[in-house]
Amino acid sequence: MSANVNRRKFLLGGATLLGAASLQGIPGTPFSPPINFTKKAFAEVSRPDYIIRASSNENPYGPSRVALQAINNAMADANKYGGITQQLISLIAGIENVPADHVTVGTGSGEILNVSALIASLDGGSIVAPSPTFEALPRYAANMGTEIIRVPVDEKMHIDLNAMYNSIRPDTKMVYLCNPNNPIPSIIEKNAMRDFVLEVSKDRLVFVDEAYYEFVENPDFESMVGLVREGHNNIIVARTASKIHAMAALRVGFGFAHPDLIKDMNNKKTGSLNIVGQHAAYASYQDMSFQDYSRARNKESLAMVEGMCDELGVNYVKSNANFGFIETGIEIADFQKAMLSEGIMVGRPFAPFTKWARVSMQKPEEMAYFVQTYKKLFS
Repeated sequence: MSANVNRRKFLLGGATLLGAASLQGIPGTPFSPPINFTKKAFAEVSRPDYIIRASSNENPYGPSRVALQAINNAMADANKYGGITQQLISLIAGIENVPADHVTVGTGSGEILNVSALIASLDGGSIVAPSPTFEALPRYAANMGTEIIRVPVDEKMHIDLNAMYNSIRPDTKMVYLCNPNNPIPSIIEKNAMRDFVLEVSKDRLVFVDEAYYEFVENPDFESMVGLVREGHNNIIVARTASKIHAMAALRVGFGFAHPDLIKDMNNKKTGSLNIVGQHAAYASYQDMSFQDYSRARNKESLAMVEGMCDELGVNYVKSNANFGFIETGIEIADFQKAMLSEGIMVGRPFAPFTKWARVSMQKPEEMAYFVQTYKKLFS
């Protein structure tokens, strides 16, 4: 097989196997057996004629076919106000087995994060958050004048619940948890998480960001929507259509909470859902085959990257999401520049781990090229 694989063959013809040429093998995981490759069996992967976006934790496949059809159909109503918000809420409530008055929908989970930060910031005080983590809620609250108490992850790069608890002050209005975390794709063990949320929410808000919930296959993980279902107060759980549903630009997200909290959040929201996004989400959340497909391809890509790390002795955090976190040994600004010169975008620096790269999983054939490029530049 020629090393000069053209773009069409790269995209459509066995590119995942081509990428295997750059690996000794893929180790077994709790969910898949080990795979061994023979280097001489496959040719080099050619560079795509586009930039690989391994930088923003996006689903590379775009919306599902049923979502695209819904988008197309909804365009005929783009001249109209309103939409199908209540239908969408009823659908999500049914999927999660919670009453509809326990659900709100926002312009992306970003609006749910911001409104919750606003609620926690109105009377001053502080918010406790891990570090590093997804910064939307802490950043918004800080801009409102709220003090953010940042708690470093532990030596295993996991969120340290004991340290989080010990950092809570009398003026703390909210504790923020991202599970799985971002940029570090670790999870919080389900029993410890449940006990923590129940205890802390007795006196203050607990916000749980579950943006990557659909990618998790780890039995040690559990969604905290169950606590909302049980009727507990002071707990907000956020989800998004931006990740596995591949609708980042359409801005649809969900919040789950006690009806009193939902009412307060709805009163403070400032966004306005677009009719196209509503219809797309309504279709996509019923399309389980697309979610299954996205998960399967994501696992293939992760296996390639984590297999490369095992082969080369590169430190990494086992992923529970659609991105990896690997130690490059160089400053990320330099790593970004080197990878971009080869046509690959990777994540920005995340202090204090400025020599660790967040690498978003793209299509397996694209991650095969990433592995090949990494080995060429750094092994």
